[in-house]
Amino acid sequence: MKLPKRKPTGREKDEESIKLLEELREKLHCDNSSVARRAAFELSWKQEDGIEILGEALFSKSSLRAKSAACYGLRNMHGRMRKLSMIVINKGAESNDRNIRQTCKKALELIEQSPSRRSKPKKKHKEKKYEIREVRPRRHKKPKRRVSHTSPREMGYQSRRNFNR
Repeated sequence: MKLPKRKPTGREKDEESIKLLEELREKLHCDNSSVARRAAFELSWKQEDGIEILGEALFSKSSLRAKSAACYGLRNMHGRMRKLSMIVINKGAESNDRNIRQTCKKALELIEQSPSRRSKPKKKHKEKKYEIREVRPRRHKKPKRRVSHTSPREMGYQSRRNFNR
């Protein structure tokens, strides 16, 4: 998909930042979903420019992959743009376009499911299912020998001393 040229907002400080944002914007509209999600994650760290590009990708006529990646980036937005990204996702959940609406509703469900980022969940100790018992060590028994009431020579056994003769 050929993307129209993005107008610089004036917040970019130099030519490198403009090139980086344009490159991330193109990667966001890529057919490979992992590349698009990675670009969305990197855009989530860019403050106003990131939310602008992600919102544009969500509400434009782009592919479903780009829309879901944009929601991923909005969901992971950091800092002071977190509340604004939630407003954009809620606006998308009320959209007339079915793809945008489903993607944003799924993003809202995932946000509600995830635990708070600051508090780590406490681990609960599971009850022991089995009682641990002490195991007695086994004694190794010597193999039983044949017991005869006669001498070994009468039974036909040869002693080792006589074996070499």
